[in-house]
Amino acid sequence: MVVPARYGSTRLPGKPLLPIAGRTLLERVVAIAQAAARRAGDCNVVVATDDPRIADHAQGLGADVVMTDASLDSGSSRACAAAHACPHRPDIVINLQGDAPFVPPAVVSGLIKTLRDGNADVATPVYQLDWARLDRLRAHKQTAPFSGTTCIRGADSRALWFSKSILPAIRNEAALRDAGPMSPVWQHLGLYGYRMAALEWFAAAPPGVYEALEGLEQLRFLENGRTIATVEVEMPAHALSGIDTPADIAAAEDAIARLGDPFAG
Repeated sequence: MVVPARYGSTRLPGKPLLPIAGRTLLERVVAIAQAAARRAGDCNVVVATDDPRIADHAQGLGADVVMTDASLDSGSSRACAAAHACPHRPDIVINLQGDAPFVPPAVVSGLIKTLRDGNADVATPVYQLDWARLDRLRAHKQTAPFSGTTCIRGADSRALWFSKSILPAIRNEAALRDAGPMSPVWQHLGLYGYRMAALEWFAAAPPGVYEALEGLEQLRFLENGRTIATVEVEMPAHALSGIDTPADIAAAEDAIARLGDPFAG
């Protein structure tokens, strides 16, 4: 299990080391990874970073560290580099984004089970939005249009597409709201499990056209006919698409104050 953690975030420099309600972002994510590894069994946790300050902090948290090239252009590429640095080539690699502090450990271990039991190249979790959550996502995108990713799924739970736009467009929305509490929109929870061969393919392949337009690396797989299994999970109480700005840190601390701290350590 790899936690990519870069220091040089454009919008929030040094964010893995920033505190959220008394614990650093990296501390929260590493604790999730460690708890998920215990659940899944036969699983190690590695922090992939390009900065010695983050490496020192990760080691203090009990995580192994791999130093990766700062020029790597995605979390998946850093995860692949970290996997290659392991003493034994893993069959499955989980890329737990370093800015996702509220992912339940059971969700992470569920991705491992999905890949162990099935034949998809990639697995990733999604959750269905109720109408209130959809309204909040729409409002959020008025000020942060590239925060929050939605997913279109097939009947077999394969991902058909991901977008920073809210998909699908909804005709006759008023009637659908009257019909039930759940909207037809699925939101992506930003972590991935890969078969090692698929991850190696990704690291060697050029970026896709839509990947570049949307800023979503998972589209490289879909643009090239690879299979992504979506795993349905419960709508998280602490729903944040990621920590990208100071406002996101404030929102995370507000969620902890209102709902309790889900710290997994």
